[in-house]
Amino acid sequence: MRRLVTLVAIVSLLFAPQAAAAHGTGSDTTRGYPPTDAVVANPERGFYHHTETHYRADGTGYTPLDAATLRGYRTQENITQILRVFYLEKFATQDEVDPAYLELVRADFRTIRAAGVKAIVRFAYAQPPGWPPTIPYGDAPVDRVLKHIARLTPVLRENADVIAVVQSGFVGLWGEGYYTDHFADPQDPSQVSDQNWADRRAVVMALLEALPTDRMIQVRTPYMKQRMLGVPTGAEGGLTAEQAYDGTPVARVGHHNDCFLASPDDFGTYLSDPIELDKDFVAQDTNYLPGGGETCAVNPPRSEWESAAAEMARLHFSYLNTDYNQDVLDSWGDNIAIAEQRLGYRFALTQGTFTDTAKPRGTVELDLGIRNDGWAAPYNPRQVQLIFQGDEHSYRVTLPADPRLWGAGTTTELEQKVCAPAVPGRYRLLLNLADPAPRLQSQARMPGTTETYNSAYAIQLANTGTWQAATGYNDLGHTVTVSPKHRGGSCGNLPKPQLIR
Repeated sequence: MRRLVTLVAIVSLLFAPQAAAAHGTGSDTTRGYPPTDAVVANPERGFYHHTETHYRADGTGYTPLDAATLRGYRTQENITQILRVFYLEKFATQDEVDPAYLELVRADFRTIRAAGVKAIVRFAYAQPPGWPPTIPYGDAPVDRVLKHIARLTPVLRENADVIAVVQSGFVGLWGEGYYTDHFADPQDPSQVSDQNWADRRAVVMALLEALPTDRMIQVRTPYMKQRMLGVPTGAEGGLTAEQAYDGTPVARVGHHNDCFLASPDDFGTYLSDPIELDKDFVAQDTNYLPGGGETCAVNPPRSEWESAAAEMARLHFSYLNTDYNQDVLDSWGDNIAIAEQRLGYRFALTQGTFTDTAKPRGTVELDLGIRNDGWAAPYNPRQVQLIFQGDEHSYRVTLPADPRLWGAGTTTELEQKVCAPAVPGRYRLLLNLADPAPRLQSQARMPGTTETYNSAYAIQLANTGTWQAATGYNDLGHTVTVSPKHRGGSCGNLPKPQLIR
């Protein structure tokens, strides 16, 4: 009998966060949280699916996104983002953008939002009909590109909530900036004049202007950023903590590598001498900026798992294409599951200490350890909310914390004092790592109406038994009693709870 009781206790310790390593002190409680090795479908990280659509001279070629397909990516593959390449073939030779086309793009963004995913966005004018490509390539001159960005600006701003990042696009085949009629010598695309660089910079600056200041773009090579924004290569040229998230161009331009692992210089991605300088630059930049891309050629041993994993960790990869190059990805075997887990951020609770009993409007203290086991930190803003969840009323307190600063491989101590609710009762404590966009937050209406939640855009912690799928909250396994036996307290300038139901 004693053996059975002991076994039950061990199982409870391993799988119930509310019971794991918990001890009461009379005034507070400390508990631990078992981790999980499950792949977690979190926003703005992980593998992505490639999608593209066209708009040819006769107005044909547009293939709208399908909500059921996108939902399947999330529910069946734990994939929460797509690359959406919008090809603008018709507009390469005209300044105006058809209003009907803009409505098609808007409809795609509505589908993306309804499916609970986000998009890495790129606009381009041309793909090669065969290989090698032939001249003319089919892109547009700078003045026309700038007019098109101006027409697209309202659409981008309206839908920035479901845009993870925008790739600079527009220039060259696939929007990758090399084979181009207007931004380099078409006969030798490696020859880029000072005027060509000025034109490329104009496109990047127009895109930055088109987007809200908290959204970033990516250029195809490190040198593009270095040349256009006047920063050196090497770690000393990369973004610093003091510069991060200040809204300036240098803090908003990251990198995408679409020939990752393919050759020593990734088919011209790295141009420094030695190559390691550009990699050091990217490694520093991606502490605070989005990094990722796709593989494009088998190149052992560099394209094999050991090398690939080390480089994705070094360069803080947030995402990778799951569709290409399949031969490279297949060579990783079962290790692909590690990439699924570690691309981008992966937050897990380690332990927490909490107040047990508080006065109405008294002080509640919490001290949470949050470890990031991923290869990167989030690169877009994210709110941190403490939820007081009661049987009749629930409250939300927004904490002064920024998950973008919870770097890869670090543990953050989230220590905070907040006001307790004014209404006595027992309140479950939960953590909501919410998207700041109102349309994407877990939302609840006032009492007497039906509650509605949107959990697809909240971050799930990599712990066993903490996730509330219906709300998008993470259960901290602790209950605070706001006692009616005590007179109300005063918590001064501490963050105060807001009623959410």
